[in-house]
Order: sequence, then C-alpha cells, then structure tokens
Amino acid sequence: MTTSTFFLYLLLMAGSTYLIRVLPFVAVRHKIQNRFIRSFLYYIPFAVLTAMTIPAIFTATRSVISAAMGFGVAILLALKKRSLTTVALAACLTVYVTELILQWFELL
Repeated sequence: MTTSTFFLYLLLMAGSTYLIRVLPFVAVRHKIQNRFIRSFLYYIPFAVLTAMTIPAIFTATRSVISAAMGFGVAILLALKKRSLTTVALAACLTVYVTELILQWFELL
C-alpha cells in the first residue's frame, strides 16, 4: 500500500465517521417528542453492545459448555445487581473451572 493510498483511505474513514456522528445533530435540531422514537433511541446502545458481545462469549472459549456456564453465572449475578468487576471475575472463574473439569473428564 502506498502512502497516498493510505491517506486516501484514512480521509474516507475519517469523513464517514464524522458524517455519522454529525448528521443527527444537523438533521434533528429540536428535542424529539415522539415517545416511540425516544424509547427506540434509548435502547440502541444496549442492543448494539449485546449483538457484539454474545457471539464473542460463545466463541472465546474452547467449549460451548463452559461459555454457557460463564454466561449463566454472569446473567445471574447481573440480575442480583452485583458490580461489573464481580460479574466479570465470577464468569471468568466459572469458565476456567468448567474447562478444567471438562478436561479432567476428557470431554474437551
């Protein structure tokens, strides 16, 4: 890749990123009054984060069983309103222990 091609790609990426962020401010100048649209926009970050995280959870481990166990523990602790650190550490520990058990029984 030449330097000029790199800077052309960089300029295109920067421009598209800038347009995506600025376009809503230019297009909508007043507060949105529609309750449906407001609730839709409120839940978009959660939906995007979930769509990016869930597939990664089930492909990051050596076994789907250990991933499901860790995911289950994370959901359970999150519903009990534990801290993010506690949820993450408990899920990681669950995956680790589950994979040790599966390896011990030679299921992996």
